Amino acid sequence: MISRLLEDRLVERLTEAKHKVVVLYGARQVGKTTLVLQALKRLGGKILQINADSQAYLEVLSSTDLNKLTGLVAGYDILFIDEAQRVPDIGINLKILYDNIPSLRIIVTGSSSLDLANRIKEPLTGRTWTYRLYPISLAEWQAFSGVNDFGVGMKLDEFLRFGLYPEILSLENHADKQQYLKEISESYLYKDVLALANIRYPEKLRQLLKLLAYQIGSLVSVHELATSLQISRDTVTNYIDLLEKSFVIFRLSGFSRNLRKEVVSMDKIYFHDVGIRNSLIENFNPLEFRQDIGPLWENFLLSERRKKIEYQRLFGNTYFWRTHTGAELDYVEERNGQLLGYEFKWKSGKVKAPASWLENYENASFEAINRDNFASFVI
Repeated sequence: MISRLLEDRLVERLTEAKHKVVVLYGARQVGKTTLVLQALKRLGGKILQINADSQAYLEVLSSTDLNKLTGLVAGYDILFIDEAQRVPDIGINLKILYDNIPSLRIIVTGSSSLDLANRIKEPLTGRTWTYRLYPISLAEWQAFSGVNDFGVGMKLDEFLRFGLYPEILSLENHADKQQYLKEISESYLYKDVLALANIRYPEKLRQLLKLLAYQIGSLVSVHELATSLQISRDTVTNYIDLLEKSFVIFRLSGFSRNLRKEVVSMDKIYFHDVGIRNSLIENFNPLEFRQDIGPLWENFLLSERRKKIEYQRLFGNTYFWRTHTGAELDYVEERNGQLLGYEFKWKSGKVKAPASWLENYENASFEAINRDNFASFVI
């Protein structure tokens, strides 16, 4: 069992005197249920666990009848609803429980913020603590394995090929890893999007993801995607938004201080897990035989950095930076009035900051991240 960095925080929030509803988002199969159950073991008390994929409790949970809701949770200290996006009017009913049974601790999980966030945002305004769980982070794996930073680096080939889903780390055979990722991408990846959204062209969804998988690290043209898929720009934009809210992909926008030469009209799109990305393009080759090691390394670093930012609560904004004249940085963070610029290189070597970056942003920093020094950036 790999301990998750969010476990202590969930326990803390559920034991606070003035507790709120705890909401945990994350893609399917990243370990949300396991994490919550581990946290609840430490709390003790009588727990009512409900999987909203089951129909048994849906009628009561979607009812606004306080008597029915009270009858469901009476005698329990903690209510845990798994995959809560399946419950109609879940936000209103959680508000009723929260307001009328203040002793009840409530935690819910959702594999899509697409519907759950919309349903609970307004009814539970000011009444929630919200967290996101990702596949295993390098920090979590390092703590579990007990290796130093060099030991983490020795596993890069495996991590960049197969990603860090919890189940992947328990499999030793590479063929088993590939089969597992294929099953996730075919059975789980689109499940919430297809169930919760009115998808007119479901076959186009996978085609879109495959195109995006080939374009990691590059500027994404919605117009070109729409032309390739023979669907409208609005449909492409909508699908990308749905996939982002289902924690399959994430976007980086261009950084600008309104300098005319800076590129801001297009985003870059990355995958939360590079194993999923490799599965979509059916490429699990060792790193020495790959033509895409540069963008793959970039995606891996950014996905791991997002985990670090989330778990360590490093609040700020994230971007890439590029000018029409060709100057660029792979990644920029804006935090507490400071600009932190990064360039990602698989191989180590001296890398200079773009002159226009230093000229236009005098107080900005610059650092090149490679496989020799990456650990402090992501762990």
